Amino acid sequence: MLLRASPLRRRLFRLYDALLARFGPQSWWPARSAFEVVVGAILTQSTAWTNVERAIVALRRAGALRAPVLARLPSRRLATLVRASGFFRVKAGRLRAFLRHLGRRHAGHLRRFLRQPVPALRAELLAIPGIGPETADSILLYAAGRPVFVVDAYTRRVLSRHRIVPRAIGYAELQALFMENLPRDPALFNEYHALLVRVGKEYCRTSVARCAECPLRFDLRGRPPRL
Repeated sequence: MLLRASPLRRRLFRLYDALLARFGPQSWWPARSAFEVVVGAILTQSTAWTNVERAIVALRRAGALRAPVLARLPSRRLATLVRASGFFRVKAGRLRAFLRHLGRRHAGHLRRFLRQPVPALRAELLAIPGIGPETADSILLYAAGRPVFVVDAYTRRVLSRHRIVPRAIGYAELQALFMENLPRDPALFNEYHALLVRVGKEYCRTSVARCAECPLRFDLRGRPPRL
């Protein structure tokens, strides 16, 4: 039985329970392999997931969703295949940077790369050009199955509007709030992050918050959110 002792822990679980009750399991990350998760995590930077899906489909149809195949693609061909994801030349370059690192440090073996201890794996990911904390942690959680909470704009928006954190909170501090108050369970972190993305897209929007219909309305405690 989980002990939900602190007020903050209890509150985080109440939010999670309400989101799960409204939306159900999100089955995230939608991918057929760990390598596809890595590719999707890199491509989803600064774009909607629907655009990434189109790029993933193009790569799959080209038979290029395996590291050895993708690494052999000419830069122009790779950029063409991921065009739907936006900033396609930049993202093609980031994919190639990841593949170069994987080839040089791990002989192209993704499983070996992902089996490393979390601190070493995260440090390697962050050293690859174009991979920042959110992308690195998405790979850690969704591709490697490690208990690392992913923080994004939706997470920050929801929690700041509910006055749980300040609007200007940093990535590491917001991540620590979850990791220090929830069990270190990859499945829980996976589902919680996906549910925050869902409520952020549908209700806690950037400019127009749909608070009256939101499953987290109860937590505002009669106060309007900070927009």
